[in-house]
Amino acid sequence: MIKAIVFDLDNTLVDFMKMKRRAIEEAIPAMIDAGLKVTSEEANRIIDEIYKERGIEYQNVFDVLLQRILNKVDHKILSAGIIAYRRAREASLIPYPHVYSTLNSLLKLGIKMGVLSDAPAKEAWLRIAFLNFQHTFDAVVTFDDTGERKPSPAPFLKILERLEVNPQEALMVGDWAERDIQGAMKIGMKTAFAKYGDTFNTEQHDADYELPDISVLIDIVHRENKL
Repeated sequence: MIKAIVFDLDNTLVDFMKMKRRAIEEAIPAMIDAGLKVTSEEANRIIDEIYKERGIEYQNVFDVLLQRILNKVDHKILSAGIIAYRRAREASLIPYPHVYSTLNSLLKLGIKMGVLSDAPAKEAWLRIAFLNFQHTFDAVVTFDDTGERKPSPAPFLKILERLEVNPQEALMVGDWAERDIQGAMKIGMKTAFAKYGDTFNTEQHDADYELPDISVLIDIVHRENKL
């Protein structure tokens, strides 16, 4: 029986990579207009390099970009980039189709719900609050809560503890097979692969279920709980 569903956040509830790409696309021209002497292609290359070195959630990417190009941080250029980035991020931060309706249906079925994210607490909560999800979920666990990232058992065990359910009573939904699916499977959770958010062209995920659309979760709960 499924008593709780745990969701990854980025590329499972929201199209994080689309939002990130769109925000960077707006920030680079804004910095160039503010006086940064660089081509868009070169700026994109350096930003990709910084994210690979420091992680996609790194918050000071434009500071490092300016250090590498100018050997200093020009705050006129930096502020232009940050403002353009934030405006584009907010415009692009939308949930996948049927997320709101699916979460509402799960609430009506009495299913507990949680978010398990590798993002820092502040960034995860900003995205959750922007989407008005802050009152939807019974528990949220981020990297800051355990200091460990998926597929480590620690984050999974922490979210289950906060939801007050056993592993076999919970379903993990995520887009990253090696982290979300394998990590959950190792501690005995049921799993559902968010195919609609897959950015890796995953061919083998080993999840119990595959979701072409998040709304399929309703059918899974009915089947598992014999409703």
